[in-house]
Amino acid sequence: MDKRFRRIAVLKGGPSAEREVSLKSGAAIANALRALDYDVAELDLADKEVDLPAGVEAVFIALHGTFGEDGELQGLLEAKGVPFTGSGSVASRMAFDKVATKRVFERDGISTAHYEILKRGGVRTLPLPVVVKPARQGSSIGISKVFDESEWDAALASALRYDEEVVVETFIPGAELTVGIVGNQVLPVIEIRAPEGYYDYRAKYTKNVTEYLVPAPLDAEIARSCQELAWRTFVSLGCRGMGRVDIRLTSEGCAYVLELNTIPGFTETSLLPKAARSAGLEFGALCEKILNLAEC
Repeated sequence: MDKRFRRIAVLKGGPSAEREVSLKSGAAIANALRALDYDVAELDLADKEVDLPAGVEAVFIALHGTFGEDGELQGLLEAKGVPFTGSGSVASRMAFDKVATKRVFERDGISTAHYEILKRGGVRTLPLPVVVKPARQGSSIGISKVFDESEWDAALASALRYDEEVVVETFIPGAELTVGIVGNQVLPVIEIRAPEGYYDYRAKYTKNVTEYLVPAPLDAEIARSCQELAWRTFVSLGCRGMGRVDIRLTSEGCAYVLELNTIPGFTETSLLPKAARSAGLEFGALCEKILNLAEC
């Protein structure tokens, strides 16, 4: 593959609650690019200061969560005129904000769970079971499933620790699926089978805790419809470069989009690399392809 860039900065770490995962993702990306003879500088961002080394031609963003995926970092790089991986600032902000995302889904007719937005002191009107999420957070941080009224207060308080707005969604039983996208290539669907059906932070980042079926054991037509739904989601939010769309599939075959991750994980348990490998794209080639799609 031709190299558009030679001198690369991989940004990792960051000030968010997902710092430790980001450090692992960044190290894996940097090692893969070095193995392909790129000149790579790894920058561990402890705060929101971004001081790029001289001669850097492009930035590979491996920050997750706040400042990595919320559009702020992307806006800084756009102002500097430096090409970077993934979506631009506007799409990143839209996808990271679950309230804004839901409104885009409603506008474009993308099937998603019924929801309401609550602030502190707000009263839930949706019947149980529900899922409670901070409006702007990632990696399942602050998310709870509520099946009994006795669990509600604690779930709401947990989400409010991370954001002043909370999204409450109707819980959709069924298979947990995810669909990765690189450039204009929609990758094979993955089914996630987590312990007790709960794909939380521990299930995401602990080896051998969760079972991943790649590709998902789905009817070909249903798999194709999930891929098409993921692509529509990606386009509706104005994303580019890469992304991963999380979907719930009911036993009747109805698919509902939960959210889109603009900077998926790149750790050894991460889903985008698993899907890419299933499509014949090994980790180094995946990183290089995403790098070659960098824009400013």
